[in-house]
Amino acid sequence: MEERKPIPELPERIEGLEALAYNLWWSWHRPAWQLFRVLDPHAWRDSDHNPIRMLAMLTEGMLEEAAQNTSFLEQYDRVMERFEEAVSTEDGWFPEAYGHGEAPLAYFSAEYGLHASLPVYAGGLGVLAGDHLKECSDLAVPIVAVGMIYLRAYVRQKIRDDGWQEDVEEAVDRTYNPITRVLDEDGEPLTVKVPALEPAVHVGVWEVRLGRDRLYLLDPDLEVNRPWDRGIASRLYVSDAEQRLRQEILLGMGGMRVLRALGLEPAAIHLNEGHSFLAVLERIRPRIDDGASFEEAMEDVRKSTIFTTHTPVAAGTDVFPFQLMETYLGEYLGRLGTDRATFLELGTDPEDPDAGFNTTVFALRAAGFRNGVSQRHGEVAREMWGHLWPDETQDEVPIEAITNGVHLPSWVDASWLQPVFDEYLHSSWVEARDDAETWTAVDDVPDDLLWEMHQNLKSDMLAEIDERARAHWHEEKSPAPNVIAFGALLDPEVLTLGFARRFTDYKRPDLIFHDMERFRKMVTDPLRPVQVIFAGEAHPDDAEGKRLIQKIFHVAQDPAFAGRIAFVEDYDQELASYMVPGVDVWLNNPVPPMEASGTSGMKASINGVPNLSILDGWWIEGYNGENGWAFGEEAEGGGEDRREEDAAAIYRLLEKEIIPRYYERSDDGAPERFVRVMKEAIKTVAPRFGTRRMVKDYVKLFYAPALGVERRT
Repeated sequence: MEERKPIPELPERIEGLEALAYNLWWSWHRPAWQLFRVLDPHAWRDSDHNPIRMLAMLTEGMLEEAAQNTSFLEQYDRVMERFEEAVSTEDGWFPEAYGHGEAPLAYFSAEYGLHASLPVYAGGLGVLAGDHLKECSDLAVPIVAVGMIYLRAYVRQKIRDDGWQEDVEEAVDRTYNPITRVLDEDGEPLTVKVPALEPAVHVGVWEVRLGRDRLYLLDPDLEVNRPWDRGIASRLYVSDAEQRLRQEILLGMGGMRVLRALGLEPAAIHLNEGHSFLAVLERIRPRIDDGASFEEAMEDVRKSTIFTTHTPVAAGTDVFPFQLMETYLGEYLGRLGTDRATFLELGTDPEDPDAGFNTTVFALRAAGFRNGVSQRHGEVAREMWGHLWPDETQDEVPIEAITNGVHLPSWVDASWLQPVFDEYLHSSWVEARDDAETWTAVDDVPDDLLWEMHQNLKSDMLAEIDERARAHWHEEKSPAPNVIAFGALLDPEVLTLGFARRFTDYKRPDLIFHDMERFRKMVTDPLRPVQVIFAGEAHPDDAEGKRLIQKIFHVAQDPAFAGRIAFVEDYDQELASYMVPGVDVWLNNPVPPMEASGTSGMKASINGVPNLSILDGWWIEGYNGENGWAFGEEAEGGGEDRREEDAAAIYRLLEKEIIPRYYERSDDGAPERFVRVMKEAIKTVAPRFGTRRMVKDYVKLFYAPALGVERRT
């Protein structure tokens, strides 16, 4: 059955645009996305930078004209040559260092943040997974990924006139998603039966192409399934415990079945958080069928299972009632030759044995390789879960730390900064991006040039925010105070702080309002004012997070703050691409040690935006005294106990350090002392906190031993 795609028939000379549009490789290669923009800049913007949607918008005449345009064809040929080499070659860092393995590693995650055109993510965990896969493609790491596609993938944020967040669920129109339906050998849509769910539940499979890599998304929204079953993947992280367990059965066990249906038997698996924990059982089953005992099969699988925990508090893990686990897995466990008590014990926390089946506890016991996502988080995880290894001291608890990173080609601004890096660091910086020596040349960039590029980024960000505010005024008839609160009066000449992340109590988005009068004086200072841009969503079930948004929105509406506080609605990867490099300082102030890692601050720093951050997560490793500003050591304890001290530290750093540096200008118009911090941020963060370093760490510590390969160069 031939799948109908929205892209019209392209002229033969440029027919490769379709394959390029359906491979998200284009999204992190500047010449590739520029090729689409050159076709029609207006259609590129109107399509939200989605080449599939854009090509569907173009007329036959426009495409024929492009196919005869010598300048466009020269650019097209260069891009397609690089693209074909990137997706077809077997060469790369991993095969050169470790050779070609017989089977890939399978990466499981409940969400993937790859590009705004594919909304199957909710936040930082998904964006990290997306960056991880992109870097694996760049390094030719043999990996295949598994996730789910959601019927209402994205809960869009809508701010009411009173500042309260509404959660608008939208059914996904997959027409323009960069996905293709996987077909079976007869050319029909592939369907796979999910184990342990009765009556039977089947999933369809969608393929996402990421350079060399493939991500397979499971889809239970099939006519063969009952409505209750079709809705298993209605949206990410459902609150209903039973449906959530069914979702995790689908992801883990169904995901392994799908890989086998595709002819893939992974040599190792990497569980990105505990949502896919049941993939372990589906790896055990064939070994038991071959005669191994449950214990023998578990031990064998453990040697090639990797588990990454991102949660710094025990309450953040999934815990299911034992009875619910028995209801769904009882019969399946019988086929594995084990009794229910033996299996349930693997997910029982000895410090709280009556709580239920803890997926993190199970994953920690079922994996031979385990890690937290920063050095500090590794310490926290060893402290949290050390009781699972009662004979070990805390330092000996077998949970490593691999600090997260960000995919530099995706997050270093491509319009203004990458050309500067190409000139002063030379084009080889992209390949040598994890080498500290590569970045020393940042010092050679003239201060006034770097400042000019930053001002361009800031202008782009404010133009985007202004356009969104204008849409509220024009299309939704929002009252004037709301339009101002959405950022209509922001000033490009004013020192701008950015705070953009999930809104929840422990992240303390309102901390900067602690001493409202002191803060107001900074905001409205006639000579050296400050403005703050907030963005981010609260979880649909988080009433306190929504209250914090409302509080900030009300401050933004208040004329006493002169239109210099803004809350920008519906934060996503597209808006992040404007905000992360566009603000002047990135603000982060959670309650320690609640920040397991945090990657938004990394994205800011690699674009020359210094952090003003509490010493938690990655910033403990990243801060060197000259590449941003840190606080938090002044206070002790957590929650409200340290609120006053932390707020005072932020005010002091702003008043004594950041504001003076920003507004002191040299003869060339650049704030020399502020630019010095910008350069130091780029130089120190880019090589150490990129996914290139991160993925190489995973390969060295986990992937190579799990796959049974040794480094040969």
